[in-house]
Amino acid sequence: MTDQLTAADFAPHAGLAANLLPHATEGDDGSHDLAHIHRVFRNAMRIHAEEGGDGTVLAAAVLLHDCVAVEKNSPLRAEASRLAADKASGILAALGWERMQIAAVAHAILTHSYSAGIPPKSLEAKILQDADRLDAIGMVGVARCFYIAGRMGSALYHAGDPDADNRSLDDRRYAIDHFPAKLLKLSAGFQTEAGRKLATERHSRLVEFLTLFRDEI
Repeated sequence: MTDQLTAADFAPHAGLAANLLPHATEGDDGSHDLAHIHRVFRNAMRIHAEEGGDGTVLAAAVLLHDCVAVEKNSPLRAEASRLAADKASGILAALGWERMQIAAVAHAILTHSYSAGIPPKSLEAKILQDADRLDAIGMVGVARCFYIAGRMGSALYHAGDPDADNRSLDDRRYAIDHFPAKLLKLSAGFQTEAGRKLATERHSRLVEFLTLFRDEI
């Protein structure tokens, strides 16, 4: 038994996954690893089942949305989705995909990023954005937040003013600041009805965690 995911774990798009998984991730960021890709895939397929759209375009966009690794504290962070979209376009072109399909995948990848701030226009792009943001909230989102904070060398919280009552939020220095700075805002921006329903439940888990965390400090 292995802890590594395989193309079969991406059914009903296992064939597509077999071609794209070798390109799906790079680097050693455990918050954007193959397990993250798989969670986003499951979220996307769940939303797709209710909302529709082109499943092949969506699956390809999910599999390649993090194919370029840029650390959260990098000055290039806002460019990550553009870099990934460009790389994905080259990968799909080499596989013989048609130009319109490649453009559809690239648009979804380009607009999925919170940092890029580009509105998604297609249904597939909206689903990918929702599916990726679902992985940033809820209990997995909490775990990813603190994992990334550890990579960046951040403190857990500002000991003198943990709620930022008399200071500016700084989620590069304090992990808990990332909740009000970003995570608690995400559920208000979901693009699909199916995504919004899932986000509501996960947002409530974020709020509960933050309440319990504050109680202990």
